[in-house]
Amino acid sequence: MRANLSVEEALELVLAEARGEPGVEELPLGEALGRVLAEDLASLADHPDQDDTAIDGYACREADALGASRESPARLRVIGESPAGRPFRGRVGPGEAVAVYTGAPIPEGTDAVVRVEDTRREGDEVLLFAPASPKDIRPKGDDLRRGEVYLRRGDLLTPGRLGLAAAMGHPQVRVFRPPRVGILSTGDEVVEPGEPLPYGGVYNSNAYSLLGLVREAGGEPVLLGKVEDEPQRVLARLEGAGRLDLLLTSGGVSMGEYDVVRKVLEERGEVLFWKVKQQPGGPLLLARLDGLPVLGLPGNPVSSMVTFFLYGRPFLYRLLRRTEPPYRALRAKALTPFRGAAGKKVFRRGILSFEGELVVRTTGNQSSGVLRSMALGNALVVIPPDQEVREGEAVEAIPLTFVL
Repeated sequence: MRANLSVEEALELVLAEARGEPGVEELPLGEALGRVLAEDLASLADHPDQDDTAIDGYACREADALGASRESPARLRVIGESPAGRPFRGRVGPGEAVAVYTGAPIPEGTDAVVRVEDTRREGDEVLLFAPASPKDIRPKGDDLRRGEVYLRRGDLLTPGRLGLAAAMGHPQVRVFRPPRVGILSTGDEVVEPGEPLPYGGVYNSNAYSLLGLVREAGGEPVLLGKVEDEPQRVLARLEGAGRLDLLLTSGGVSMGEYDVVRKVLEERGEVLFWKVKQQPGGPLLLARLDGLPVLGLPGNPVSSMVTFFLYGRPFLYRLLRRTEPPYRALRAKALTPFRGAAGKKVFRRGILSFEGELVVRTTGNQSSGVLRSMALGNALVVIPPDQEVREGEAVEAIPLTFVL
């Protein structure tokens, strides 16, 4: 077992455990929002399928409107109209024009369009007060070309990508099934919300924070309840967790007499590492139990959430073959000081905002037991080992993408 790893070393070992691949299912496009594509998608059609107009106006020959102005308008005969869905079928000759509407095919014989704002209709004729221009014609295939791949395996299906898949002609898509992630809370003091809270007890907030984090990262959370700090009960619950791709435990991985999760996994599983040089979340554990990856998260609410965000989220992204990184770091100006720690990389909770520039300020109390900091904050402020951040200095901030 390795111990006291850097954040980078720990993440490398966690990602190495994401070796499987989730199953694949086919879903109607309307049910695929937030899922991850399991195959590349090529367009089944050109878009637009003909040269069309990007504006409302009149299509004509560019040569017929050269030099048109308010003082010297060009006069053309209107021989029809071309609304979207009902294109003009004839051919436009010299001195003629067709009224066109956004998205309609450009009639045969025309090569330019003049905006309706630059015209005046007079019966069967139209006066053009500006030259007609080819620049408002969208050429065939300007957006999509038949046979070209525009969405790739591992892409998250956002609203824009759902629309793109539909525009390409796909009524259904093949997506990865969400990895099943078990969530087990430990501790004699833990009770479910709604139950009477005994003296010294705490409500099981970790299960629901982790449920949200797992779902936001593309997984299917499986709540396994809570178990007391008794080795045989912990082992039974771990072994009876069912078919999972990842098992999360919260609590029981530190150095105390009642931190039994670590002891059970050392005896019955294989502990790959324990303890990371970071704050909060130092007593993180990675193990295997009968081939199942187990992330032993600390019991403090902030530590539990931060460690999942830094390690569990990348694990699920790797498993789902996601094309986007699990998180991105930005540079921001610190509006408040942020304290570091000797020999440890520190992740403080901050409020990131744009105030003429990107700035970040502390959420206040940074104790790992203050869950309010994760509800109020929308970023993790990263402080390298043995460093401090003073007000006005540039700092690295990782947006917490589950905060809207």
